[in-house]
Amino acid sequence: MSPATGNEVHVDVEGRTLTISNLDKVLYPRTGTTKGEVLNYYAQVSPVLLPHLKDRAVTRIRWPHGVEGSSFFEKNAPAGTPSWVRTATVSTTGSRTGTGDGTLRFPICDDLATLTWLANLAALELHVHQWTVDAKGRPRKPDRLVIDLDPGEPAGLHECAQVALLVRAALAERDLGCTPVMSGSKGLHLYAPLPATGRSSLDSDGTTALAKEVAEVLQQEHADLVTATMTKAKRPGKVFLDWSQNSGSKTTVSPYSLRGRERPTVAAPLTWDEVEAGADDELALAQLSLDQVLERVAELGDVFEA
Repeated sequence: MSPATGNEVHVDVEGRTLTISNLDKVLYPRTGTTKGEVLNYYAQVSPVLLPHLKDRAVTRIRWPHGVEGSSFFEKNAPAGTPSWVRTATVSTTGSRTGTGDGTLRFPICDDLATLTWLANLAALELHVHQWTVDAKGRPRKPDRLVIDLDPGEPAGLHECAQVALLVRAALAERDLGCTPVMSGSKGLHLYAPLPATGRSSLDSDGTTALAKEVAEVLQQEHADLVTATMTKAKRPGKVFLDWSQNSGSKTTVSPYSLRGRERPTVAAPLTWDEVEAGADDELALAQLSLDQVLERVAELGDVFEA
């Protein structure tokens, strides 16, 4: 690290020189967490985070004035994007956020330098699609299915854990395993990798239909606890199984991404033992902070991989 002008410093990250600004700026006023601490979190968690971002177009949510200020979604690579940042130009339909020619030019975050550059832009949340791009930036078919478990008050993580076990069983009946991830917000995400054969032929419409089928079956079987209906009026006391994030245009926050909440919580992978404990005990699960996640990674590695 070398000094620069004003509130800026120059840092070398894997052979790339980046200008980092406002390290002391508080991005999470409730906890006093600074931009420097956010950059440090992403640097430390990068060995387990980057594999989840690899080859995926990244939509960012940026909080330039901290989480108590305004935020905005950003899909296109912004003006001033370094030439060494990998990008993918993806066609879109009816988007008002494209380049004007029916496409979006997404950054791809495959390395620590790109991750650091994004964090310096106060891109606290990193959201990705369920598909990857090839070496030429062309989207492949989805390689996974995701179901977002979103509790309607007074339901919470306890109910989400109970429903997660139901979803796991329903997916197992369809020869799919899944991995639980704390959303960092209110609920849980379940990721089901698609096998190399068979369902690998599904496009985004196919995975959306499959996720919706699972959600609607569980709604029929457990109407007191599960809803597959997007109408918020139908959600109080139930867990909404959001199947729509499998749409080709939709994204889900990446495992190990920070969230722009009052506190610096993280989308943290869990073990099924932890989910089962949460289903039994309503106090067993709580959203995890960046410090807690770094401690888990140091002790357990990436439990998503396990």
